[in-house]
Order: sequence, then structure tokens, then C-alpha cells
Amino acid sequence: MKQPVNVSIDGSLQNESGKGKRPGTGSGSGSAVNRPKPPGRTKHLLTLVIILLLLWASAKQTDASFSELIEGFPNMLDLLKEMFPPRWTYFDNIVQGMLETIRMALIGTTIGAIIAIPVSIICAGNLMPSRWIYYPARFVLNLIRTVPDLLLAALFVAVFGLGPIPGILALAVFSVGLIAKLTYETLETIDQGPLEAMTAVGMNRIQLIVYGVVPQLAAQFTSYVLYAFEINVRAAAILGLVGAGGIGLYYEATLGFLEYDKTSVIILFTLVIVLIIDYVSTKLREKLL
Repeated sequence: MKQPVNVSIDGSLQNESGKGKRPGTGSGSGSAVNRPKPPGRTKHLLTLVIILLLLWASAKQTDASFSELIEGFPNMLDLLKEMFPPRWTYFDNIVQGMLETIRMALIGTTIGAIIAIPVSIICAGNLMPSRWIYYPARFVLNLIRTVPDLLLAALFVAVFGLGPIPGILALAVFSVGLIAKLTYETLETIDQGPLEAMTAVGMNRIQLIVYGVVPQLAAQFTSYVLYAFEINVRAAAILGLVGAGGIGLYYEATLGFLEYDKTSVIILFTLVIVLIIDYVSTKLREKLL
């Protein structure tokens, strides 16, 4: 017959005879709790030395020094003095440019998201039958992410000429690389149970994707698209520097004519727009996930 066991306030176990036994204090050596030891002082010092050596080597290779930073500091102050106060009368001139920037980001993100759907499926190892398919696809995806969006815009300007079209194409290519990467990594972690059940009842691969993959991935995919849109709004603001349209054209014009008080208006306006989009996008992603 089992004896009733009581638990005392300090967490010890007691039987009817009143003899207690603290948890984790058994007689066997295997009852000891194995906790990871905190890193020692030597490890912290070694990490600090390695970081300092990397900083010193990087500064030497790039010819960067604190003396140059200190010498240039007065010039930075002069630039800030010329930027303030902002010339608020210039605000009306840049509203259309900012709206064009948002439209470029919206169209580029949408095109990139649509293309990213089949690309992410091809890159997913659990959906493709052979590694000879998804490994080359991932290599192409890595190649796309390697090229900066500003360089892509410059290349498209050389092909299509000045205007928003090169900017939209550059943002679309960048969005494909980002969204497809995040999506196929999520695809490889989805629950395989529904897919195996659908395969057992004879569904083909397209039906598996439509009825087994899409319901599990829809919220994450929408979150990735919103995240890409946030990044594209920031990126689209500077694509005009290479002639790809948007508010960047106004950056180039005001900086070229040394009208820094106008530039400060553009910077503040861009900051407000980016903060609003970040806030709205973050709230939407919180609701989705």
C-alpha cells in the first residue's frame, strides 16, 4: 500500500513518518543537476583581445584613423548649421516625389512577392524531388541577394533609361531574393503530417501545395511581404541618386546645388513616412503571427 506524500512549503517531500527529502539530493551520483558553467574570465579577455585586433587591422587596411575623424568634425558641424532651419516652403515640391517613391516600393514589392512564390517552392528541399533542382535554384537566389539594389537600379537605368521603371525593377529583383529566401526556409519547417495524409489519399503535387502548404504558410508569407515593403520604401528613397525616379531625384538635385536646408526637409519628410510605414507594418505583422 502506498504511503501518502506531502509537499512542504520549502519544496521538500515528506511521508507520513515526517522524514523529508529535498529534490535533487538523491543518494546516487546521477541525481546531480548538470548546469552549463558560465564563461570564465580568460574567455572574456580573449574575446576582447580578438575584437580589438580585428578593429585595429580593419582601420589600418582602410586607412581610417581617429585624427581624420576629429579633423572632419568641424565640417560636420558646419553642414548641420547649413541644414537648419529647414526650408519648409520646399515641402510642397517633394510631395509628388514621395508619393512616387511609395508607389515604386508598392509595385516592386508586389511583383517580387508574386515571383517569389514559385521560386521558394523550387528552393524548398521537402517539396522538390531532387537536390539537382533546389541547389541550383538556391545558388541563383544567393546571387540575386549579392547584388545591391542601388547597383541593380544603375544597371536597369542603363537598359531602360531614366525614370521610375528601373527603380521598380530593381526593387522587384531585391524583393524576390529576400521573400523567396525567408519563405523557402519556412516551407522546410512546416508540419509534414497533412502532406503525408494527402499523399496517401492520392493527391498530386499541385493539390498538396494548394491544400497542404498554403494554409500553413499564408500568415508568414504575408509578414515577409510587409517586411520587404518596409525595406523597399527606404531603398526607393535613394534609388533616384542613379536616375531611378522617386524622392531620390530631389536628394540629388538639392545636394548638387548645395541647398542643404532643402535636403533637411526631404530627410525629415522621409523619416516621418518611414516611421509611419514601420509602425503600421509592425502592427499588421503582430496581428498575423
